[in-house]
Amino acid sequence: MEKPSDRKARGAFFTPPELANFITSWAIRSPDDKVLEPSCGEAAFLLPAADRLKQLGALELGFSAQLHGHDIHHDSIKGAEALLSAKGYQPTLTVGDFFSQLPDQSFDVVIGNPPYIRYQNFAGESRSKALEAALREGVRLNQLASSWAAFTIHAASFLKKEGRLGLVLPAELLTVKYASEIRKYLLRRFKSVRLVLFEDLVFPGVLEDVVLLLAEGYGSADSFEVYQAKNARDLKDRAPEKWQGFRPRDEEKWTPALLSSQAFSLYEECISQGQFEPLSNWGSIYLGAVTGNNKYFTLTQNEAARLKIPKKDLVKISPPGSRHLRGLVFSDKAWENLANNGAACYLFSPSASPSDGAKKYIEMGEATKVNEAYKCKVRSPWWKVPLVNKPDLFFTYMNHEYPRLVKNSIGAQFLNSLYGLKINSSKKSLGKDLLPIAMLNSLSLLGAELVGRAYGGGMLKHEPKEAIKIPAPSQATIKKVEKELKLVQSRVSGLLRGNNISTAVEIVDKIILIDGLGISEDQVNSLRISKELLKNRRQSRGKS
Repeated sequence: MEKPSDRKARGAFFTPPELANFITSWAIRSPDDKVLEPSCGEAAFLLPAADRLKQLGALELGFSAQLHGHDIHHDSIKGAEALLSAKGYQPTLTVGDFFSQLPDQSFDVVIGNPPYIRYQNFAGESRSKALEAALREGVRLNQLASSWAAFTIHAASFLKKEGRLGLVLPAELLTVKYASEIRKYLLRRFKSVRLVLFEDLVFPGVLEDVVLLLAEGYGSADSFEVYQAKNARDLKDRAPEKWQGFRPRDEEKWTPALLSSQAFSLYEECISQGQFEPLSNWGSIYLGAVTGNNKYFTLTQNEAARLKIPKKDLVKISPPGSRHLRGLVFSDKAWENLANNGAACYLFSPSASPSDGAKKYIEMGEATKVNEAYKCKVRSPWWKVPLVNKPDLFFTYMNHEYPRLVKNSIGAQFLNSLYGLKINSSKKSLGKDLLPIAMLNSLSLLGAELVGRAYGGGMLKHEPKEAIKIPAPSQATIKKVEKELKLVQSRVSGLLRGNNISTAVEIVDKIILIDGLGISEDQVNSLRISKELLKNRRQSRGKS
C-alpha cells in the first residue's frame, strides 16, 4: 500500500465524493459525451462519470469508447481498473506522464483533480514538458508555478471547442501572481467560467483551500461567476442557487471574488466616489537603506562606546525589523528606550574624515571580509552605506496581522526591513499626523489583504507597487473627521501597543466610516467579516 507521504510527494489527494459527484453531474449532459479524467488516481471521477452516463441512457456496454483515464502512477491505474470492473465498467485507462500526451481535442468533458506539487519539488523533465504544453496554448508560466497550473492548461487542450472543463484547483488560482496567466487564459478560452468557493476546508487533513472550476463553451468571457458554499456537503444533491458575477480588471487578482457582494460593492463604491484613494496619492513609498551586512553596520549604544566611535560617525536609525513599531508614533522616548535596552539603534556611517575609532572599525571589517560582501564590494568606499531620504512615516511591509503606518517623529534613518512614505507637500501636515490612525479602518485593511500576497507562515507582504494601491481615506475624508481622530489618537496608540487591534479598528471605523461617511454598521460589519476571512485564509495556508 502506498504511504501518505508518497502520495503527497506526487501531488495526489483523495477527492471527497461530494466534489466529484457535483462536477460530473454538471459536466456530463448527454449519453454520448466522451469523458477524460487526466489524473484519474483510483477513479474518483470516472466512477460517478460512468454512473452519470448510465443514468442519462448511454447504451454502450462498459463505456470503453466514452470513458478515458490517465495517470502517471501504475498502481493507481490498477486500482481504478479493479473498482470500475467491479461495477461492470471497462473504460480506456493508460499509464504515463500526461504532459507527454499530445492533445486531440476529441473530448466533450475533461474532469478531475490535478496533482498539486509546489514549484520547489516540481522539477526536471516533467516540469519542462509541463511548461512546453502550456506554451503550446499560448501561456507562458514562470518558475514559481506549481504543477496544477500547466496541468489545467493542458487538460483544456483536450476539449472540443464547446466542451466542458470541471476541475478541483487550489484557491491560489485566485490570489497568486504566477496564476495571472491561468486566469487570463480561462477568460480568453471559455465562453463561461464559474467558480465554487468554500468557507470551510473540504479536504480531510489538508490545510490547502480549493475552488471548483467549471468552464465551458468557446469564446471570450469578460467576467466570471462565483458561488460561495459552506462545505462539500452543501453541494450534495443540489445545484448552487445563486451565482455572483465578478468582472476583473487587467492583471488584477481574483481575490475580490472571495468577498460578499455587499462588501465588494461598498469597497468599490467608496473608491469610485473618491472617499478613498490609492496610497500613492498621499506620497511616495520606497525601501530603506541596504547595508550589505546589518550585523556589522548596525550598532548598539554600548558597542559604539566600546569601539570609541563618536556620534559624528553614527546615524540614528529605527532598529532593524519592525516589531518595535507598535503604536502610531516612533518618538524620541521610544528610541531612547530601545537604545537603553540594547537595540541596534545606530548605523555606522563615517564622515569623509573618519575618527580613529571609526578607522579601526573599518580595518576590523576588512579583516573579517565584510568589504567582500556584494553590496559592499560594488560601492566606494565600501563602508559608506548610501542613505535614503528620511521618511515622514514608516510602513511595515511584512506582517502577520496587518501593515502599519508609524509617524517618524524623530527623523530617524531606516533600513530595508521597512518602507518609508514621504508625504506630498500639499498633504504634509494632515498626512504625517493622521494618516497612521486613519489607515486603521476596515476598508483600508481589507484593501491591504486584496493587493498583498501571502508568504511563508501566513505573512502578508506588500511590494512597493502593491503598497501604493492600498486604499487610504482621501484628504477630504480625513479632513471631515480631523478633530475626532485627534481626540482618540492616544487611546488608539495604547490599544495597538497592547495588541488590542480589533478595538482600535472599531474606534476608527466608527469615526471615519459610520459617522464620517454615513455607512451603516451592517455594511461596515461586512467589510470586517471579509477582512477576517481573507486573513484567516492566508494564515491557514501558512500552516500547511
